[in-house]
Amino acid sequence: MKRMKRMKPLFAAKRFVDEYYPHCQAAVLAGSVVRGEDTPTSDLDIVIFDNQIEEAYRESRIEYGWPIEVFVHSLTSYKTYFRSDAERARPSLPRMVAEGIVLEDSGILSNIKNEAAELLHEGPALWSEQIVTIKRYMLTDALGDLIGTQNEAEALFIANTLAEAIHEFVLRTNGQWIGASKWIVRALKEYDEDFADRFVTAFDAFYKTGNREGIIRLTDDVLAPFGGRLFEGYSIGK
Repeated sequence: MKRMKRMKPLFAAKRFVDEYYPHCQAAVLAGSVVRGEDTPTSDLDIVIFDNQIEEAYRESRIEYGWPIEVFVHSLTSYKTYFRSDAERARPSLPRMVAEGIVLEDSGILSNIKNEAAELLHEGPALWSEQIVTIKRYMLTDALGDLIGTQNEAEALFIANTLAEAIHEFVLRTNGQWIGASKWIVRALKEYDEDFADRFVTAFDAFYKTGNREGIIRLTDDVLAPFGGRLFEGYSIGK
């Protein structure tokens, strides 16, 4: 079977919507192709708004030479996802809608895009003092594991835990959205490029040479404004 040549992303996205969702009220193309960050393995992220569906769903397809991720919503279901994304501080759907290129619009997208943009601008709810204390303890605990372990295999995964925890702590204590996977570094860069560079340098040095000092210093500097490492006196549920 001959493989179809990959179409231009915008043309492929419009054709996909016309063919599979001809009666939708709106559709946007989002993701790396919109930001100019696409790679040979990038897919097309398409958000559909359709008042004929009863429940939101997500589907993966390969069409016109592209892997396509389609996120289908009713004219109300997206609000639930906006709220849940805000609660977990990872605004995936609001970001896609806000940055997305319009593929189809019956006149509803302006309001939805405004909702997404306002949510992104507002940022996530600030952590309570109790949550900061818990996260401070968890960072301290993971750092202790990294310092103490003599098992290099274990150290790799402890470092992974620290990377995610440090990024979360820095961003959430500063009222910023967090990320996952490749979005960890992107989220840090959006907040503070200098810190993001230091973060990458510390973990890069560890993964390449096993040197833990950069991660230790980074963690201590992140904890310092909140009282430093926390173990003695920590209690929860007592």
